[in-house]
Amino acid sequence: MTHSSSTKDHGQIQVLHAMLLCFEAVSGLKVNLDKSKMVAVGVVPNITSLACLLDCKVSSLPLKYFALLLGATFKARGIWDGVVEKVEKRLVGWKRLYLSKGGRLTLIKSTLTNLPTYFLSLFPLPAAVANRIEKLYRTFLWGGIGEETKFHLVWSKVCSPIPYGGLGVCNLRTFNKTLLEKWLWRYHLEEDLPWKEINNARYGSA
Repeated sequence: MTHSSSTKDHGQIQVLHAMLLCFEAVSGLKVNLDKSKMVAVGVVPNITSLACLLDCKVSSLPLKYFALLLGATFKARGIWDGVVEKVEKRLVGWKRLYLSKGGRLTLIKSTLTNLPTYFLSLFPLPAAVANRIEKLYRTFLWGGIGEETKFHLVWSKVCSPIPYGGLGVCNLRTFNKTLLEKWLWRYHLEEDLPWKEINNARYGSA
C-alpha cells in the first residue's frame, strides 16, 4: 500500500468520525465506539491504525450481528447453533414440569416452532440441523418422567394436518422452503425494493 492510499484511508475515517459527531449533535444519540468494531473485507494492512482513529476495536469475519453469523457461508451448520441452543434451553425448563401430551404438543406448536422462523426465512435448512431439531421435538413430545422406552408416531404423521389424522405440527423443511420462496414472489411482484436493486446490480435482473 502506498503512502498516498494510506493517507486517503485516514482521511475517509476522519470524515466518518465527523459524520458521527454531527449525528450525535442533531439526534442527541451517541455512538458507543468502545463497543464498536471495525471489520476488514479483504486485505487491509493498516486496519489497526484506522481503528485507532475511531477509538474502536478490530474484529474479523465471521462474527455475530443480531444473532446472525456474518461472513459465514449460508450452508454452514454453525449459523444454526444459536437456534438449537434456544430450543434446548426452553426444553430444559419445560421438562421439569409435569405436562400432558396435549400440553407438550401445544408448547411445540405455539412456541418451539416459532423460535427458528427468522433463520428459516433467510437460510436453507441443512438436513442435519432439521434432524437435530426434530429429534428434540420428538423427545419432548413423547418423553415421560422416567427413562422407559416410548412408542410414538412417525414424525411425518405428526406433521400431517389434523383432518388427515396428524397432529398439525409444523414441518420445518416445508416451512423453510415456503419462507424462502416468498422472497421470489416478492422479487417478481414488488418494485423499488433496495435489496432487489442491489441484487440486480450484482447479478443482473431476471
